[in-house]
Formats: sequence, structure tokens, C-alpha cells
Amino acid sequence: MMTTASILLLMLCSIVCLSVAEENLKLKVVTIATDETDGYLRFMRSAKLFNLDVEVVGMGVAWKGGDIVRYPGGGHKVNLLKPVVEKWKDEKNLIVMFVDSYDVVFTTGADSILSKFKDFNARVVFSAEGFCWPDSSLASQYPRVGLGKRFLNSGGFMGYASEMHSLVSHHEVKDIDDDQLYYTKLYLDKEIREDMSMRLDHRAHIFQNLNGAVDEIELRVNGSTSYAYNTIYDTTATVYHGNGPSKKFLNNLGNYIPSAWNEEDGCLVCGEWRKELPQDKGTWPMVVLAVFIEKPSPFLAEMLERATQLDYPKNRMSLFVHNAAAYHEVLVGAWFELVSGDYSSSQYISSDTSLTEERAYSTAVEACLEKSCDYLFTVDSLAMLTQPYTLQRLIEVNRNVVSPMLVRPYRLYSNFWGDVASNGFYARSHDYNHIAEKQRLGVWNVAFISVAVLMSGQWLAGLQQDPPSWRSKELDADMALCEWMRERGHFMYVSNLEEYGHLLNGDNFNTDHVNNDMYMLFDNRLDWEKKYLHENWSKTLDEEYVVEMPCPDVYWYPMISETFAKELIEEMEHHGGWSSGNNKDERLDGGYENVPTRDIHMKQIGFEPQWLEVIKTYVAPIQQKVFPGYFTRSQAFMNFVVKYWPAGQDRLRPHHDASTFTINVALSRPGIDYEGGGCRFVRYNCSVTQTRLGWAFMHPGRLTHFHEGLIVTKGTRYIMVSFIDP
Repeated sequence: MMTTASILLLMLCSIVCLSVAEENLKLKVVTIATDETDGYLRFMRSAKLFNLDVEVVGMGVAWKGGDIVRYPGGGHKVNLLKPVVEKWKDEKNLIVMFVDSYDVVFTTGADSILSKFKDFNARVVFSAEGFCWPDSSLASQYPRVGLGKRFLNSGGFMGYASEMHSLVSHHEVKDIDDDQLYYTKLYLDKEIREDMSMRLDHRAHIFQNLNGAVDEIELRVNGSTSYAYNTIYDTTATVYHGNGPSKKFLNNLGNYIPSAWNEEDGCLVCGEWRKELPQDKGTWPMVVLAVFIEKPSPFLAEMLERATQLDYPKNRMSLFVHNAAAYHEVLVGAWFELVSGDYSSSQYISSDTSLTEERAYSTAVEACLEKSCDYLFTVDSLAMLTQPYTLQRLIEVNRNVVSPMLVRPYRLYSNFWGDVASNGFYARSHDYNHIAEKQRLGVWNVAFISVAVLMSGQWLAGLQQDPPSWRSKELDADMALCEWMRERGHFMYVSNLEEYGHLLNGDNFNTDHVNNDMYMLFDNRLDWEKKYLHENWSKTLDEEYVVEMPCPDVYWYPMISETFAKELIEEMEHHGGWSSGNNKDERLDGGYENVPTRDIHMKQIGFEPQWLEVIKTYVAPIQQKVFPGYFTRSQAFMNFVVKYWPAGQDRLRPHHDASTFTINVALSRPGIDYEGGGCRFVRYNCSVTQTRLGWAFMHPGRLTHFHEGLIVTKGTRYIMVSFIDP
């Protein structure tokens, strides 16, 4: 009969013996991968990060398991595993873990994995999910669970080597049979399940399958740590599996875990990938710069100029241009003729060829492959690349497919999507705002990129049996390409590590006018300001800037560019229909003008909304500086361009303006475009005749500033006038 002391001693011995045995447990990870895809490289990085011992099976072998993304299949995986696991079947302290690779990442090392495995007190543990696939009729045969996922998933499982061998070698399976169904039937056989001591990881202690569980997962970014947390089960898994349609979500998680990005260090993987270009520019990669103008686009001349100003040796670049917009043919053709000789080779496909957008992109790929290029850089007409170093920085990012982040100024509209909805269109990821607003900097695996895309030539060369496709009956070309990429597991990245430029807005661009960019103030304010405001306009707001005063309370400051002056005159002359200069004027309420001029109103050329915005944004601040204490309502019902010339109206008699204050902007140059002219303020007997192109007079409109337009003796003088706050 055993004494109490003997029993305690035996229990202690058992615990010690068990601990010793457990300490000798080793983990071997096995995965199936036939190609080094982006997902595979991500998987291997996570494994190496935690020093996991991984054996890769099937690399370079033709896949025979069918299209398991869409249909049952994958028996080939079981058959590939058999000979591998067989060699370990007698190693009693070896734990073998099988996981898929293309859509899997590890978040911890062997010690943590083994510790969690031992908690199950089982010989084999399978991952679990909420769907009974591929045969839903088997659902009723599964044991009930209280809390957790009920059904087996074969994308991750682990166990003692002997049991793992028994599993994969239990019976024959065809390559095209379904591997999950194979394991499911073994698990549902109660005798086999109990004999092998098989359990499911219902609450994602080890394996977290993401399909059907995305809403349960919360990404936590805290200081130097980023991790995924299951809010339902209060668990943090060691393996995350983007099974089924959850691959996009795993791609997003993979931007942060494991050790990919955190608040303190930023982008950790960026440094791992980065590959700087050599100092000798003569050895830089060969690039095909492919410019696509698929529809009439705003600020195209500026966009083309930026594209040719990329700080990259032209002898290491070929130029490919597709212009589908007949409206731009003259501009693009002249630009191409001017710059094409700077490149090592060039090709222009004009709007006359009627080449489709999809075919044009494919032609650019073919041109790249024919030249054995290192990179293809496709740039759409809406990409305003303001930083010359953009191309070299993207190359140094060292990804197969990457875009520079471009955002519409003052908007959260960009050239990337963090997620894609089930209909193939935009969906906002949890971190879209963080990325778009540059609160988080990095190189991000995203679901959609467009407008400016750098592709590796080596990567393209490897896809000749299944080349990138921009073709779709339902989707635009850029969306079709990204769908093609997602379906094949090719990763797309967007970099916001630096400022590369911005995205133009072509949504409301039309060709109804002579100078259509002029009308794009609301849609493309930044580019409009660059093109149409005087280069020194903003300096007038500096506290130390003293606004000139050529006559008492007449202020003179730079306002608009020469380009604006020129284009406004062209719009007016194209419209024609200058007023008669008589007192009768049907354009005005009451139909009578007391002091008539030969003019055209902004309203007549459809520019009044834009001009009122100019007054509100670019005139009002100057008014408040020179006439402090008065705050304009920025209202103006009289906005017009006046034309003075000897054969028409050559002067204007003294008068007051129907305004609180007036601006008078010079659109032409004295002594060059006309002779004579100017403005005389009668009360002060002060004249300004040497006006400056693009500069504005600002003066009170009533009582004090009785003024006249001086005679024009030669040429034509144009001025832009607004009566503000009548």
C-alpha cells in the first residue's frame, strides 16, 4: 500500500518527467509552395523573423491540385506531404506543423507555438472556421461547440510526427480531390478522431482563419508593437491565414504584422527591401516611360512637362506615348516631337489609330519586353509628378509593382484603395485616412493602385504565359488590371514615404471653351493657382510686405499671371459680341448703364462662379490688409472685361463705380500692346499710365475716387473690372 509521501513523490516524478519530455519537443514547419509568389516571400520573411525551421515542399513542381481559390481541390498537397512526413514518423518528440504559405504569416516563434499546442492536451490540432467546406451536408456530423468556430480548416494543422504521418497516409487521395474534405472525413470519424486525439482550435489560440472572422479582428498599433487581436475570443494567434476571400484583409494586416510597421519605428520592412541605385547613373536600370492620355485632361501641358523633368538619365529611358484624345493631338504631337530625341528610343501612338486603352497598355508591356527593360513606368494624364526624383525613389523601393501615392489636394481622394468591395469598387480600409493623410509613412500592400505604376521588367518577363490584363466588360482598365493582380496573388504597393506629386481631377473637365484649364479652379485649385495666379501674389500677404499706393487710397499689387491675362482675352475674343457701348444694356437689371463701356461680362463666357471665387479667396485678403476694419461680402454683380481701342471705344469719361471698392486688373502691356491709356483719379489729379500686366488696382468705388479712362491712341487695351459689394 502506497503512503501519502510515496504518492506525492510519484506525482512529482511524473511532473518532472513530463517537463523534461516537453522541453525536448521540437517544431518543424512544412509548407507547400510551387512558386515564389509575393505571398510566399512574405510567409518566409515571417518564418525567418522567428527562426522557425521551415521545409518547403513542391517548389518548381507543376501544380496539379486545381483552382482551389474557386473550387474544391488541393489533394496534391496531401500527396506532396506524404514522403516528407514519412521520414519523421518515428521521431517521438517532433511536432510537425503544416500551413499554407501564400496566404499565411507567423506572429511568434516555436516556443510560443509549442506552449499553446501543449495546452490542447491533444496529439493533433486543426485550425477551425465558421464554414463547412467543401461539403456543407456534413455540418450536422460535427460535434457541437459552445463558443468558437465549429468546422475544420486544412490550411493549418499540427501534431506529433507519428500522427501527422498517419493522417496524410491514411488512404489514397487523387491530386484533384479536395484536401479539406480528406481531413474532414477523418476528423468526423469518431474512432479515428479519438484514436489520434484530434482537436479543433475553435477559438484561434494557434490558428486564426480570417474568412468569416474579419469583423472579430482588431489591429492594435501601440508604440513599438503592432498585433492582431480577436475581440470575441480574447486571443492572439500565432498563425494568421487569409483563407478564401479574406486575402485582402491579410494583406492589410501584413502591412503591420509581424514587425512590419509600428508607431515608434515606422516602416520596418521598407529598410529590408530598399535597394539604392548605384552612384554611376550610366549603370541605372533601363526604364520604359509610358505616358497615356486616354481622355481630355486638365493641365496636360504641365503634366507632360513634369513627366519629362524626371531626374533620370534619358539615355537609360525609352519613351512610349499613347494619345487617345483627339482634342489634345496638336499639343501632344508637338510635345513628343520636341522631347522624343532626348530618349534612347521613342514610340508615339496617336488618336488616329483608335487603339483601345486596354490594348495600349498591353502594347507598352510588349515594348518593355522587346527592349528587355528593367522597369515599365506607366503614367496617366492625371498624374502630376512634381518631384523629379519620383522614378528613382520608386525603383529603390524594390517591389514588383508599386505606385507613388498621389492625392487630390485638399481631398481624401487618391490613386489607391485600401480595400475593395464585393462589387469590385472602392471600400475604405481602417487605415486609409492614416495613409492618405501621411500620418503613417511606409510602403503599403493595397487592393488597388492607378494613374502612376512602376512594374518590374523581370516580373513582367515571368508572366508571358499569363500577362497582365487591362480588359474587362464591366470595369475600367485600371480596375481590371488590379482585379487581375488580386486574383493571381500579385501584390500591389503604394508608397507615401515621400512627396511625389498629386492627383489631378478630370471629372468635370470639358472642351467647350478655348482655354479649358482656366475653368478648373474648383476642381484643381493647386494647379490653377500655379498657372493663373501671379507668382508674387502670396507675398503681398506677408506682414512686412508694403502694398504700393500710386495715388491716395489706390493700392496696386500683383494678382494674376500673364497666362491668365492672355487666356482671358482669348476667351473674350472667341466669344465676341462686345457690347455696343450705349446706355441701353439688356444684360443688366433695369436694362440701363449710366457709364457704358465696350465689354463682355464674365457671366457671358460662363466664368462668373470662378471669378467670384477669385474675389473671395485672392482679393478679399488684400482688401482686409489695405482697408482694415471692413470685411467684404465678396459680392459682385458687375464683373467684366473692357476693351479700349481707337476704332471702338478709346476712353471712358469721369465716373464713380457702383461699388464699395473696385478692382481693375491690367490684361495688356502699355507701350507694347497699346499706346496711351491709363487711369486718372480726378479728385487727386493723379494718373497711372504705366500699368503692369497682371497687377490690380484696388480703390474705393463711391464718393472719393471719381476717375476716368485715358485715351488709347494705338493698339488695344484690355482690363478686367469688378464692382465689389455694390
